[in-house]
Amino acid sequence: MPSGRPAPSDVFRSAVDLLLAKDMEGFIALFTEDGVMEFPFAPPDRPHEVVGTSALRGYLIDYPSRLDIREIKDLRLHGTTDPGVVVAELTATGFVTATGQPYELRYVAVVTFRDGRIARYRDYWNPLAVQELLAGPVAS
Repeated sequence: MPSGRPAPSDVFRSAVDLLLAKDMEGFIALFTEDGVMEFPFAPPDRPHEVVGTSALRGYLIDYPSRLDIREIKDLRLHGTTDPGVVVAELTATGFVTATGQPYELRYVAVVTFRDGRIARYRDYWNPLAVQELLAGPVAS
Protein backbone atom coordinates (compact mmCIF):
# COMPACT_ATOMS: atom_id res chain seq x y z
CA MET A 1 0.00 0.00 0.00
CA PRO A 2 1.30 3.50 -0.73
CA SER A 3 2.59 5.35 2.32
CA GLY A 4 0.03 7.44 4.15
CA ARG A 5 -2.78 4.95 3.52
CA PRO A 6 -3.78 2.47 6.19
CA ALA A 7 -3.28 -1.19 5.45
CA PRO A 8 -6.48 -3.06 4.56
CA SER A 9 -6.18 -5.19 7.72
CA ASP A 10 -6.01 -2.01 9.85
CA VAL A 11 -9.09 -0.58 8.12
CA PHE A 12 -10.95 -3.83 8.77
CA ARG A 13 -9.97 -3.76 12.45
CA SER A 14 -11.23 -0.16 12.61
CA ALA A 15 -14.52 -1.32 11.08
CA VAL A 16 -14.86 -3.95 13.81
CA ASP A 17 -14.12 -1.36 16.52
CA LEU A 18 -16.73 1.03 15.08
CA LEU A 19 -19.31 -1.75 14.85
CA LEU A 20 -18.71 -2.69 18.48
CA ALA A 21 -19.00 0.99 19.48
CA LYS A 22 -22.29 1.12 17.54
CA ASP A 23 -20.83 4.03 15.54
CA MET A 24 -22.57 3.25 12.28
CA GLU A 25 -21.77 6.67 10.78
CA GLY A 26 -18.08 5.97 11.37
CA PHE A 27 -18.46 2.47 9.94
CA ILE A 28 -20.16 3.80 6.81
CA ALA A 29 -17.46 6.49 6.46
CA LEU A 30 -14.90 3.72 5.89
CA PHE A 31 -16.54 2.98 2.52
CA THR A 32 -15.80 4.67 -0.79
CA GLU A 33 -18.68 6.81 -2.13
CA ASP A 34 -19.57 3.98 -4.51
CA GLY A 35 -18.90 1.29 -1.91
CA VAL A 36 -20.90 -1.93 -2.04
CA MET A 37 -22.08 -4.38 0.59
CA GLU A 38 -22.95 -7.67 -1.02
CA PHE A 39 -24.87 -10.51 0.64
CA PRO A 40 -24.45 -13.58 -1.61
CA PHE A 41 -26.53 -15.84 0.67
CA ALA A 42 -29.36 -13.40 1.37
CA PRO A 43 -32.82 -14.87 0.94
CA PRO A 44 -34.89 -13.68 -2.04
CA ASP A 45 -36.83 -11.12 0.03
CA ARG A 46 -33.67 -9.36 1.28
CA PRO A 47 -31.19 -7.16 -0.61
CA HIS A 48 -28.29 -8.95 -2.23
CA GLU A 49 -26.43 -5.70 -2.80
CA VAL A 50 -26.45 -2.22 -1.29
CA VAL A 51 -24.56 0.35 -3.36
CA GLY A 52 -23.25 3.80 -2.38
CA THR A 53 -22.86 5.51 0.98
CA SER A 54 -26.39 6.93 0.96
CA ALA A 55 -27.92 3.47 0.46
CA LEU A 56 -25.48 1.97 2.96
CA ARG A 57 -26.58 4.56 5.53
CA GLY A 58 -30.23 3.68 4.97
CA TYR A 59 -29.47 -0.01 5.30
CA LEU A 60 -27.02 0.06 8.23
CA ILE A 61 -27.82 3.06 10.42
CA ASP A 62 -30.39 1.20 12.55
CA TYR A 63 -28.40 -2.03 12.75
CA PRO A 64 -27.75 -1.61 16.51
CA SER A 65 -31.49 -1.39 17.12
CA ARG A 66 -31.83 -4.95 15.74
CA LEU A 67 -28.64 -6.60 16.97
CA ASP A 68 -26.57 -5.56 19.97
CA ILE A 69 -23.16 -6.93 18.98
CA ARG A 70 -20.97 -7.07 22.08
CA GLU A 71 -17.94 -9.03 20.93
CA ILE A 72 -16.15 -10.18 17.82
CA LYS A 73 -14.44 -13.49 18.55
CA ASP A 74 -12.00 -15.60 16.59
CA LEU A 75 -11.10 -12.79 14.18
CA ARG A 76 -8.75 -14.09 11.54
CA LEU A 77 -7.58 -11.92 8.66
CA HIS A 78 -6.07 -13.55 5.59
CA GLY A 79 -4.16 -11.71 2.90
CA THR A 80 -4.61 -12.68 -0.72
CA THR A 81 -2.51 -12.45 -3.86
CA ASP A 82 -4.19 -9.05 -4.33
CA PRO A 83 -2.84 -6.69 -1.64
CA GLY A 84 -6.12 -4.76 -1.75
CA VAL A 85 -8.24 -7.77 -0.73
CA VAL A 86 -8.60 -9.28 2.74
CA VAL A 87 -10.58 -12.35 3.75
CA ALA A 88 -11.92 -12.18 7.31
CA GLU A 89 -13.34 -14.96 9.46
CA LEU A 90 -15.12 -13.95 12.64
CA THR A 91 -17.85 -14.76 15.10
CA ALA A 92 -20.18 -11.98 16.23
CA THR A 93 -21.83 -12.38 19.62
CA GLY A 94 -24.37 -10.28 21.45
CA PHE A 95 -28.14 -10.08 21.78
CA VAL A 96 -31.19 -9.73 19.58
CA THR A 97 -32.42 -6.32 20.70
CA ALA A 98 -36.15 -7.03 20.42
CA THR A 99 -36.05 -10.24 22.45
CA GLY A 100 -32.84 -10.20 24.49
CA GLN A 101 -32.07 -13.63 23.01
CA PRO A 102 -28.33 -14.37 22.74
CA TYR A 103 -26.90 -13.96 19.24
CA GLU A 104 -23.86 -15.78 17.91
CA LEU A 105 -23.09 -16.18 14.25
CA ARG A 106 -20.01 -17.04 12.21
CA TYR A 107 -19.19 -14.83 9.22
CA VAL A 108 -16.72 -14.85 6.36
CA ALA A 109 -16.15 -11.58 4.55
CA VAL A 110 -14.18 -10.87 1.39
CA VAL A 111 -13.32 -7.18 1.52
CA THR A 112 -11.83 -5.17 -1.34
CA PHE A 113 -10.12 -1.87 -0.58
CA ARG A 114 -9.42 1.15 -2.78
CA ASP A 115 -7.41 4.18 -1.68
CA GLY A 116 -7.47 3.04 1.95
CA ARG A 117 -11.25 2.60 2.08
CA ILE A 118 -13.69 -0.27 1.64
CA ALA A 119 -14.88 -0.55 -1.96
CA ARG A 120 -16.71 -3.89 -1.68
CA TYR A 121 -17.67 -5.91 1.38
CA ARG A 122 -18.97 -9.39 0.50
CA ASP A 123 -20.63 -10.71 3.64
CA TYR A 124 -21.15 -14.48 3.79
CA TRP A 125 -23.48 -15.57 6.61
CA ASN A 126 -26.11 -18.22 7.22
CA PRO A 127 -29.56 -16.70 6.57
CA LEU A 128 -31.34 -19.69 8.10
CA ALA A 129 -29.52 -19.23 11.41
CA VAL A 130 -30.24 -15.49 11.40
CA GLN A 131 -33.92 -16.09 10.66
CA GLU A 132 -34.13 -18.56 13.54
CA LEU A 133 -32.34 -16.18 15.93
CA LEU A 134 -34.53 -13.26 15.01
CA ALA A 135 -37.68 -15.41 14.84
CA GLY A 136 -38.90 -13.55 11.79
CA PRO A 137 -37.60 -11.83 8.67
CA VAL A 138 -33.85 -11.95 8.15
CA ALA A 139 -32.03 -8.74 9.09
CA SER A 140 -28.39 -9.38 8.29
